[in-house]
Amino acid sequence: MRIGELAAMVGVSTRTVRHYHHLGLLPEPERRANGYREYRVRDAVVLARVRRLAEVGLSLDEIRDVLADDRGRELREVLLELDADLARQQEAIAARRERLAGLLAEADLDADSTVSPLVTEALRAVPAGDSAFAAFDRDMLTLLDNGGDPAELAEVAALFGPLAEPEAVARSRELYARLDEITGLRPGDPRVAALAADLADHIPPEMAEVMVRSLDSPGLGPAGAPQGSDWLEMMFGELPPAQREVFRLMIAKLRART
Repeated sequence: MRIGELAAMVGVSTRTVRHYHHLGLLPEPERRANGYREYRVRDAVVLARVRRLAEVGLSLDEIRDVLADDRGRELREVLLELDADLARQQEAIAARRERLAGLLAEADLDADSTVSPLVTEALRAVPAGDSAFAAFDRDMLTLLDNGGDPAELAEVAALFGPLAEPEAVARSRELYARLDEITGLRPGDPRVAALAADLADHIPPEMAEVMVRSLDSPGLGPAGAPQGSDWLEMMFGELPPAQREVFRLMIAKLRART
């Protein structure tokens, strides 16, 4: 039979047949005197086998390995691996759909609504509103959601738990307002030092301890977030002089306390 007849019998295109020839999945048949391929029933059986294996989900390389083992031992091994892969994909899809259901249940959606639930919990400690510095802090927190180790991210997010309490959020709102107000002040203004002291008092002891410890460890910290001098340089580079001085003084107070 001709290539078109073979393709029609098995239910594939002639282009697919030629592609399988090119990859060595389908042996080249004998040719007639005029140069045309002459296919036999055995070729149709092999082609149908390749098609079925591809429909199951095997890659062409895997099909080649399976066809090389006439006793089918390779096929069982490959199918078990494929089944495990599909199970993992099902779990991942189920988790993504659950996350989407949570997002769709929210009344107000924005770009930061897609951060992980752990980072969402940490964001509860930073009051949303008109504060420019609070917005800056929220942006910094979203950087935690970078696909790092979930266990490390959970540890970092837990540090924000005390700051998410209603009284702490109200206090944070007041401190953010003061941070906004000092934007144009000189670093030596008394209000700068007073704010630094109040911020140091506001930070929970456990968080203060982790912050001080991370300042001595440049590079990447928990959840892949910048820490140490790298973190300071990145944050300070975004702040006006008075706010930079607030955090320099605050860090000094935290160091003295821990």
